[in-house]
Amino acid sequence: MARVLVVDDDPTVREVVVSYLRAHRHEVDEAADGETALRAHRAHRADLVVLDLMLPGIDGLETCRRLRETGDVPIIMLTALGGEADRVVGLEHGADDYVTKPFSPRELVLRVDSVLRRAGEAASPATGTLEDGGLVVDLDRHEVRSAGRLLALTGREFDLLTFLLQHPGVAFTRDELLQQVWGWSFGDQSTVTVHVRRLREKIEADPTRPVRLVTVWGVGYRWEAA
Repeated sequence: MARVLVVDDDPTVREVVVSYLRAHRHEVDEAADGETALRAHRAHRADLVVLDLMLPGIDGLETCRRLRETGDVPIIMLTALGGEADRVVGLEHGADDYVTKPFSPRELVLRVDSVLRRAGEAASPATGTLEDGGLVVDLDRHEVRSAGRLLALTGREFDLLTFLLQHPGVAFTRDELLQQVWGWSFGDQSTVTVHVRRLREKIEADPTRPVRLVTVWGVGYRWEAA
């Protein structure tokens, strides 16, 4: 059982999501706007937040940013916007997953369970360090440094980098990365694309010409050891 905070200004959506999550034995708090959600999270820290993109007052993206300032709580973004750029905007701001409205409550619960499972695995990770060409991943402290400089990575970016460093020279499809890093047997492959782009911005000298996290055309991505 986990504590889940559901944030949506539509009372009908909240009612359905809350009832499904409670039926799956989760403890659920709810909020109709971003400010209320932030207060609720400060009062009782959630294990995961289901967050609508379109909210009155501060929107979902700003709420996501402020939640991230308080820690690495997993966030699933709900969006009614259909374009790919709109669908991945939450991921660009640090959300772990997104679900497009209208959605199946059962699918949302599966996504919640998947994200919580990955977060639980990250809470008891392998120990030690991974090193490659000035890049050091400290698995105990959950930190990444490049040439001694601490990098600000989200939990999912850390998971992706760790997985790739553990499998240098191996090309993975986006579907394989979804399964191995996200733990999903289904999902939008653009999730991987966005996280690869964000990770490159933090570890590559020139993200437009990556030499570490490279694209394998027609396949996916590969980590090139230094």
